[in-house]
Amino acid sequence: MTLQKVNTRNTVLVLMIVAAAAFRLVSYKYPYVLSNFNPVGAIALFGGAYFVDKWKAYLVPLLILFVSDIFLNHFYSGKWELMDQSSIMVYVFFIIMVFIGSLIKKANFLNVFAVSLLGVVLHWLLTDLPIGSLYPHTWAGYMESLTAAIPFEKNMLFGDIVFCLILFGGFELAKNKYTVLRSKTEWAV
Repeated sequence: MTLQKVNTRNTVLVLMIVAAAAFRLVSYKYPYVLSNFNPVGAIALFGGAYFVDKWKAYLVPLLILFVSDIFLNHFYSGKWELMDQSSIMVYVFFIIMVFIGSLIKKANFLNVFAVSLLGVVLHWLLTDLPIGSLYPHTWAGYMESLTAAIPFEKNMLFGDIVFCLILFGGFELAKNKYTVLRSKTEWAV
């Protein structure tokens, strides 16, 4: 693969991820309707699936998540904060999502839907661990947290499905039309 092809492919991937991430800022305006309906799960899966260099697969989605978090934290609190107490588990989860995305060998509707569903279940189970102070640090507190999170996880699943359709579907269509976007392994087939 030539350097030009790598640069074009990576540029398109980054631009698609940035465009999807911009929706996070839109969702701020409609917190009750769009709460957790966002592209971050889809971005992590997409980056994991399509970046040939795996360090880019982790760096790009996590960096974009981090930068958009800074703005969202400012919108909600009026202060510029880098992270809060719950951010660590969220970032660990998105590292896992990128890894899950890297396991996608053939991007089709069934594969992408399955990893989206797996991602949402893992998000639900991991990010609602009783680490913060909102719920008691007991089994009952964890169950209460999981129950309260159901509407948010439902929105996350819908967001992942919509944005995965846009990102994966859009890139697959673009690869069919523009061969410069294909990876080296796709040329070998």
